[in-house]
Amino acid sequence: MKYIWQNQSWPDFTWDSSSLLSLLGQARRTQGDFLARVRRLGFKLNEEAQANILTEEAIKTSAIEGELLNLQAVRSSVARHLGFPLAGSGKAPRSVDGLIEVILDATQNYENTLSAERLKSWHGALFPTGYSGLYKIRAGQWRGEEPMRVVSGAIGREKIHFEAPPGTAIEAEMCKFFEWWQVSLNKMDGILRAGIAHFYFITIHPFEDGNGRIARVLTDMALAQDEKLNVRYYSFSSQIMEERDSYYKVLEKCSKGESVDLTPWLIWFFECYQRAIQRSDKIIGKVLAKADFWNEHAQAELNERQIKVLNRIMDTGPDDFDGGLTTRKYVSMTKASRATAFREISDMLDKKLLRQLPGKGRNAHYDIQYGKR
Repeated sequence: MKYIWQNQSWPDFTWDSSSLLSLLGQARRTQGDFLARVRRLGFKLNEEAQANILTEEAIKTSAIEGELLNLQAVRSSVARHLGFPLAGSGKAPRSVDGLIEVILDATQNYENTLSAERLKSWHGALFPTGYSGLYKIRAGQWRGEEPMRVVSGAIGREKIHFEAPPGTAIEAEMCKFFEWWQVSLNKMDGILRAGIAHFYFITIHPFEDGNGRIARVLTDMALAQDEKLNVRYYSFSSQIMEERDSYYKVLEKCSKGESVDLTPWLIWFFECYQRAIQRSDKIIGKVLAKADFWNEHAQAELNERQIKVLNRIMDTGPDDFDGGLTTRKYVSMTKASRATAFREISDMLDKKLLRQLPGKGRNAHYDIQYGKR
């Protein structure tokens, strides 16, 4: 069995443009529509969206490798790195901080040169103790001469899914990768380039561990270069986690055999990319809905109590507000009298900011009225 890196044409990848053109066009339209929507976010909402996506990205890129991070630790690290307080947050482990720093460096500093020194610093940040689990690894260094194989199955029944280039070839292979990364910038479609970069890097597998995480970080960096945005509004890793089995299958399929044709991988990548953007609504949907709501009702005359209650409902979400807003909850949140609460709720109903849910009298409860009036 030949691996793709043993082919004489490696790494001059090929693909069937006729099979990809329509999918790439769809991906571009999905991207354009989504970015047009998120650009309407104000600065504060922009921060909130960034924090949600960064938290999701860190948790899911680790989960793909079987590492489950503590949600509160990740949120704490994200809050600290983005420079805003998070109530009740404690200090995150060094490995979590390292992962957040790597993701932010790749996306916030996407214009900076990609080099061996930079990649090695990322790797060192991912493994600050020099251990991966119980095993000592060459943190911040290319892997050694031992064979690097992706294996599954019990001892004695192992199945080799892939074998990477020998350790002695890593220096030369990575030099070619860095050259390709620079030359391809602005000369190749950005989404296509992101897909190739992911496959190219993970095939070289230059480190003893963490190659998948760094490949996904490089994908985010390539997409940031394409969009010319240093804030991510969707999590590619989150979608890969949802499709992990097919992800590994298509990587294995394209990494084996006589051809350097990446068409199957690129078809999967373009389709997954679109689903990643669509999935972002689940991650920052509240943020986007909130921005749309206030944009629609920008001229509504409201007092501070009404604004506070509306924001509280939207931040919590209708499913988490325990049956919707009631007069009693309004009094509890605003310290207003019951008569004032009833009057201000009625005012928001008249202005189509709230809608009444089934139930009358003391059972009356309300929710946000989204959509056009």
